[in-house]
Amino acid sequence: MSDEKKKGTAASAMPTAMAPPGLINKEDIPQVLPILPLRNSVFFPGGVLPLAVGRQKTIALIKDAVRDDQVIGVVTQRRAEEEDPGASDLYTMGTVARIVKLLKMGEDNYSLVVQGLARFRVMELVQEAPYLKARVDAVEDKTSSENVEVEALGINLKKLAREVIELMPELPAAATELVESITHPGHLADLIAANVDVPIEEKQAVLETVDLKARMKLVLELLNRKREILKLSNKIDSAVKGEMSKTQREYYLRQQLKAIKEELGEMGEEEEELDELQERLKKAALPPEVEKVAQKELNRLKTIPAASSEYTVARTYLDWIADLPWSKISEDNLDIENARQQLDKDHFGIKKVKKRILEYLAVRKLKNDMRGPILCLVGPPGVGKTSLGQSVAKATGRKFVRLSLGGVRDEAEIRGHRRTYVGALPGRFIQSMKKAGTKNPVMMLDEIDKLGADFRGDPSAALLEVLDPEQNSTFSDHYLDVAFDLSKVMFVATANQLDPIPGPLRDRMEIIELTGYTFEEKQAIARIHLVPKQLKEHGLNGDHIEVQDDALLILTTSYTREAGVRNLERRIADICRAVAVEVAGGKLDKLDKQTINSERVKEILGPEMFYSEVAERTEVPGVATGLAWTAAGGDLLFIEATKMAGKGGMTLTGQLGDVMKESATAALSYLRSKAEALGIPSNFLEKTDLHLHFPAGSIPKDGPSAGVTILTALTSLLTGIRVRHDTAMTGEATLRGLVLPVGGIKEKVLAAHRAGIKRVILPERCRKDLIDVPDQAKNELEFIFATHMDEVLKAALETSPFKEGAAIPATTTDTPPAEVRA
Repeated sequence: MSDEKKKGTAASAMPTAMAPPGLINKEDIPQVLPILPLRNSVFFPGGVLPLAVGRQKTIALIKDAVRDDQVIGVVTQRRAEEEDPGASDLYTMGTVARIVKLLKMGEDNYSLVVQGLARFRVMELVQEAPYLKARVDAVEDKTSSENVEVEALGINLKKLAREVIELMPELPAAATELVESITHPGHLADLIAANVDVPIEEKQAVLETVDLKARMKLVLELLNRKREILKLSNKIDSAVKGEMSKTQREYYLRQQLKAIKEELGEMGEEEEELDELQERLKKAALPPEVEKVAQKELNRLKTIPAASSEYTVARTYLDWIADLPWSKISEDNLDIENARQQLDKDHFGIKKVKKRILEYLAVRKLKNDMRGPILCLVGPPGVGKTSLGQSVAKATGRKFVRLSLGGVRDEAEIRGHRRTYVGALPGRFIQSMKKAGTKNPVMMLDEIDKLGADFRGDPSAALLEVLDPEQNSTFSDHYLDVAFDLSKVMFVATANQLDPIPGPLRDRMEIIELTGYTFEEKQAIARIHLVPKQLKEHGLNGDHIEVQDDALLILTTSYTREAGVRNLERRIADICRAVAVEVAGGKLDKLDKQTINSERVKEILGPEMFYSEVAERTEVPGVATGLAWTAAGGDLLFIEATKMAGKGGMTLTGQLGDVMKESATAALSYLRSKAEALGIPSNFLEKTDLHLHFPAGSIPKDGPSAGVTILTALTSLLTGIRVRHDTAMTGEATLRGLVLPVGGIKEKVLAAHRAGIKRVILPERCRKDLIDVPDQAKNELEFIFATHMDEVLKAALETSPFKEGAAIPATTTDTPPAEVRA
């Protein structure tokens, strides 16, 4: 049942009736009173309060009090939820009360009305069962009511009470008369405190204030605060009602205007567009949080005049929301064999990438909710990185979109502009998703290593969220300002070099390296892909032209020298254009077939552009052939050494980096230490200057992998023994003559193969790297693996440079403990 509290709602709306004080003398109050705990209210002397009683202890107390016609003590509980309060759960100040009326509402439910008589203070609790009893001390007001200050406080209280009653229309008019009729200041303060809506703790503080002036000041403060709250509340209520009525009036007028226009057949374009936009938003199947934002923006758009610039901004934003593929997903073609055939049809070689795509499809077939992979294809230009993305899209049955990131310097290109800017647009990723029309396209991020940074931000930093599988499911674009899911997108990035890509961004991608093609691979690609493509683009077909194998061979060896096939395709296009001119000019019958062989290629393209210069370069001592890695694939690096009369200096030219200069210094120091074994005078530097030159001086060069080549060139120069013209080499040389491993072995070996080199000298610890070299190159080249420079010199020079009986380190397969350098 309910506990002791004010009965009914009327009691809280009406002022509690108050009887005049002094209804009981202090001497008539018993020293021990039964205590009735009261919660959610404070009972004041002079007050009349209806209570609903349900606790068994309280029922027993009431029965005894009514039977013996005795007064009771009403004390407020500190915590209203306490069912069986003790001494510590009750306040120490309460009100002596007489039971005026008692009604039995049910078996264990009573309703009574009590009248407050005087204050008392609880001294100690003397009984807890069957109900509480306490020893009490009656309390009287300390200040005389005839005091002038008390009289002034009473006038202020009445004035303030009238203002508060006027601000509360729910109170009856009799409330003002009741306040005016009270003459006793203590009675007035208690009446106002009992009826003002303040927390229980503040009402209890009024009850416990025995000094009359202090009590009246406290009530005056509470009443003043209540008046300010009511004023502010009424002001807010009036403003809200006025705004609501204005909005409702506009809504009704707009609805009437819309109905009139429909009847007249004059429905405006704006209304039709907004209705159509609302339908598009419904069909877009937006996520709940996006739908909430879109609906709010649409409601705002309806209230904006069509001529306003803000209307265009809001309308464009909603168009973007409606056009994006929030839930549209294309079905993946998970046929592994079909994907393998598609990839083999479009691209020759590149087995690593094909293998990785087939692995993804296999796992996707077994696990339906797999996230899209983030691949980064790294390799020289023209090896098919960009076109591979289209083949992946075909193989998986997905849409294909391409983003060119080369030269992008503004972070807003990735994340979009905020709508506060004029002409703001979403970033490139959101634009590409709209173009794709599905949530799971193949997105090609072309030239990711060409990103820049300036005062507008760092785009590569903005890409961190896009390319992180843990974050891109809630990608945030500044324009949309809502989360968009990119986790289903299959990202394929391309780059020529890894070095410019920041480490955190590189860490988020799976790196797959693509290297250059061998001559045979280029010929196969030309035969299968490039020739048919160029015939079609030039309006020719197989009836007009036939390209023979010897023509493709001379094109790949003598007219192009590159890691990819881009220039090869241009040369084939040159041949097709020459034939097209003859066919279109009527010089040839359309039925005649042009046979393109090596002689015809020379006739169309002119003299050969590339030839093997290795033999010419190494005809004299002091020239060695090295191997270098570049972003366009491997290349040959010739090192020329010469000597002249001087004072022992060494000059280095060819735009060299610090590492390469240090390699030259280390090679010279090692050579001086081995002078006796090589038959070189120990004082050869006293009257001699050395000059090392690296041709192609406009190209910067650096790295440790030219160390063995520098040492070989210097040895050849000083001993007079020529370097073998069919041999190239790479490796880092230490001061002790050890040969340390280097990187880029596959690219360097392919460059040697392209240039007609027959023998390649490599560090012993690079033997394992040959696994990536195509079989054709491995079969046509001879590899010499060295752990010491003396082995390199014996293999590279035409004859051994060491004197008979000189101590030469034994050949060993044990590799020195050294750090691998790239």
